[in-house]
Amino acid sequence: MRPSLYFQWETRLHFELGEDIYQFDQNGRLNRLRFETVYTQANTIFNEIFSREDDMVLVTNVYKLKDSKDKNRPFKVYKRGLKNKELLYHLTVKNLPYLLDEEEEDEMYIAQYHLKCRTRDLNSDYLIQAACNEDFPLKPNFRSSKRRNYPDVFFVNLTRNALFFIYDDRGCEVIAANRETLRPLYEKHQEWMDEHSLEDARKLFI
Repeated sequence: MRPSLYFQWETRLHFELGEDIYQFDQNGRLNRLRFETVYTQANTIFNEIFSREDDMVLVTNVYKLKDSKDKNRPFKVYKRGLKNKELLYHLTVKNLPYLLDEEEEDEMYIAQYHLKCRTRDLNSDYLIQAACNEDFPLKPNFRSSKRRNYPDVFFVNLTRNALFFIYDDRGCEVIAANRETLRPLYEKHQEWMDEHSLEDARKLFI
């Protein structure tokens, strides 16, 4: 499980966020309108895929140097992103090869954290906003001074066999085992797709 899921699956949708609203205003300050629009769109997509009682797994990839002594868990994701803090005792992790860049493969690895829960256990607004804020000095965020890279968070819906991933404020990806799971999103939010993504979606639902 790694970024660019869109290119790894056939049953997929890609959405652009922000409706071409630039990240900065005319005075060079962060454009709050853009980010509020991004949060609203991402939340809308999430809420159409995940129902409160759905079983899910919250997966986080933390990218680490092999010689790093940083043993900290991604608490900004799990401690702040969970309403039910008792679930923290069930958090598991496994180390995986670094598959994002061949040049860094010998220096890096992925610490992948998993937590099984239900949608109702999440502080989803916090998690979605923090995922969208990756490249900007906004709160909330998952940033840590001890880590080289921003963690990636994947929302895996076990009930509907679907996955939701926000790569940053520019967009998000949804994949599913069954294309009918994606059809309502396609029918409702075509205006959030660029020309290439929309053409791919049309082929999917022919």
